Amino acid sequence: MAAEFGPLVRADRLAEQLDEVRLVDVRWYLNGAGDGRGGLDAYLAGHLPGAVWLDIDSDLSGPASPAAGRHPLPNEAAFAGALGRMGIAEGTPVVAYDDSGGSTAARLWWLLHVLGEPVAVLDGGIDAWPGELSTEVPVPVPVQRPVREWPAGRFLSADQVATSERAVYDARTAVRFAYGDEAIDPRPGHVPGALSAPWAGNLDESGLFRPAEALRARFAAAEPNGAVAYCGSGVTACHDLLAMTVAGLDGLALYPGSWSQWGADETRPAALGPA
Repeated sequence: MAAEFGPLVRADRLAEQLDEVRLVDVRWYLNGAGDGRGGLDAYLAGHLPGAVWLDIDSDLSGPASPAAGRHPLPNEAAFAGALGRMGIAEGTPVVAYDDSGGSTAARLWWLLHVLGEPVAVLDGGIDAWPGELSTEVPVPVPVQRPVREWPAGRFLSADQVATSERAVYDARTAVRFAYGDEAIDPRPGHVPGALSAPWAGNLDESGLFRPAEALRARFAAAEPNGAVAYCGSGVTACHDLLAMTVAGLDGLALYPGSWSQWGADETRPAALGPA
């Protein structure tokens, strides 16, 4: 199963595989879910049967700081510990989902994908699920999970991004790419030379991922040298990386610090205006 698993799974197919996978709810909201709820609140109100919840801030990221960014990479041991506490053993197929087009679920997908683990994102998210939701919170049996180092070349530092020959894609909205958002970004602008590729553009009108051919055309600059993606804090950038993987592109990397790190360093240049 692992060999043909992911990077996306459709809801009807997932419904047939529930006893073969572990579901992880990765819902998270920058400023609440419109009604003040957080991701855990949304999970407790109703989730896919058997799903556990992992937190972007504490389970899938390290401590935030201006020097490291808002969502730096989690320590390898901490990441292994978070999965182990949820009973997710190494080699277990994982399906991550959210309610925002995969924009946060892709973060867990990328962290497991680069470790060679079987993982997929539920295409269409929780809204695509054909069955009933559950409010029953499972009690996982913790497992010991080996600590695996993050693979070299899959995560780039700011210095490496500045000198990389790969195409650099910015997954923020086109407006934030061009002018920033003073409520979120440390300053206006983007990494010089970066291309604007808002993550939402990877989806069609129904909220599903666009076909591989369309995504390959969208990220054509990734050939032949590969690409590095960033966003505001290294979360939605993983959506671009997921889309490029669906398109069959190679040589992909994440800049975890993203603009929250780059923009906070006044010694680094910032380009303004649209692509």
